[in-house]
Amino acid sequence: MVFVYYAYDRPRREVPIFRFATVGCPKRRRCSIARPRIPLLSADLIADAALALVDSGQPFGVNALARSLGVTPSSLYNHVDGRDAIIELMRGRLGSTYLTETPSGTWDEIVEATVRASRRMYAEHPFVVPLIVGKTITDPLVIASYDNLATALLGAGFPDDEVIMVIAILDSFAIGFGLDLASPDDIWRPETPTTSLGRLLAVAPKGAERSDQVFETGLELLLDALRLRLGRLELD
Repeated sequence: MVFVYYAYDRPRREVPIFRFATVGCPKRRRCSIARPRIPLLSADLIADAALALVDSGQPFGVNALARSLGVTPSSLYNHVDGRDAIIELMRGRLGSTYLTETPSGTWDEIVEATVRASRRMYAEHPFVVPLIVGKTITDPLVIASYDNLATALLGAGFPDDEVIMVIAILDSFAIGFGLDLASPDDIWRPETPTTSLGRLLAVAPKGAERSDQVFETGLELLLDALRLRLGRLELD
């Protein structure tokens, strides 16, 4: 048995408001209404579905996300303000996965732990990077991670007017080396004779091994540069 309810928004026009069905219900008996097949939406469900959509390489948008969830776009707008809000939900979901542990120790240990966690996050979700870097960060957990980093740098002796600059450098480093893992095995392939590059490439590591080795060396150089910078500031 199927019931259809109608309301009139204009004369002579019927508009269906909602529709539900009772399955296997004999006439003249009270029957329960079946539960909806579509799961109830939540911020976590929307964030997870959005990440899955982006990670798959498909174009991201409110309509595409709604289709992947089997709901209408208007249903999403009951939980989020729009595309930017969904992107921030994804950022928060990544933060809750990779940035839940607050690093402690000396300032350089905190910097190293934060950069490693961030690089892993960007490396495992490279298609999300262009979306989140173009939006203002508001998620509380992610903000707390940056705040912990800023506090450590201030405590080490970096001046107020340099801390945000250092954080931006660290963030760019982590993003760059996160995306570097997606590079092809052969980044350079000379097709003409070279003086030195071809010989060096022949013995150089490739793939993930190369990326990890370069990251470790780069992180060491970056930390050394920050320590040197801090030493100079202390002498001034």
